[in-house]
Amino acid sequence: MAAAAPSAASRIAVVTGASGGIGAATARQLASAGYRVVLTARRKDRIEALAEEISGNGGQATAYALDVTDRAAVDEFATAFKTIGVLINNAGGALGADPVATGDPADWRTMYETNVLGTLNITQALLPALTASGDGTVVVVSSTAGHGTYEGGAGYVAAKHGTHVLAETLRLEIVGTPVRVIEVAPGMVKTDEFALTRFGGDAEKAEKVYAGVAEPLTADDVADTITWAVTRPSHVNIDLLVVRPRAQASNTKVHREL
Repeated sequence: MAAAAPSAASRIAVVTGASGGIGAATARQLASAGYRVVLTARRKDRIEALAEEISGNGGQATAYALDVTDRAAVDEFATAFKTIGVLINNAGGALGADPVATGDPADWRTMYETNVLGTLNITQALLPALTASGDGTVVVVSSTAGHGTYEGGAGYVAAKHGTHVLAETLRLEIVGTPVRVIEVAPGMVKTDEFALTRFGGDAEKAEKVYAGVAEPLTADDVADTITWAVTRPSHVNIDLLVVRPRAQASNTKVHREL
């Protein structure tokens, strides 16, 4: 089935967490697919550089510094749009890998606010514009952590379960409107920052996550699946797409060549 070109009313795509990793890769691919991408993230310099890169390659991109956990800022951002076609809820992340008994409540709170409330804030704010387009798509980038537990991951797992349930419930509540809700749940993805951020900048711990795994997913792999799902014909909804590297059978079963 061929990719569907975005219509004039639905060609704007807002990407949160676009300063690197999956968000940046998705912005590049959506721009290549004909969308005018609006890049949001807290790191203004990163998204401005990406916007210049995309524009230099013939695409259309605008950078807007935004913290999705700041509801007032999100609401102000949303006033710029009467219609948009796509919202990519990618902002999120993990902090720590401590057991429940010793996990830092501050880390849990930050993960919940970013992964769940951040997704809620931007989705609520832009849902009217998505609906007004007559052909809207909400993408929630969750994680396989939102579908299964593993030791040392409870805080992140809890947050991503919340993200998954948000997407699933929203789909039920807005059925009959011209807005699709797609969830993409990646497994092991090796990016420059995810594991490094999770372990507080400890490069040795971060590298151990991928030790012996010949080919973990890349940000481009996930962006490719997101772009594929978004560009299906309007009547086709990819409810849930789980994507893992071949070496990973589950959150706790990974083939390593050590």
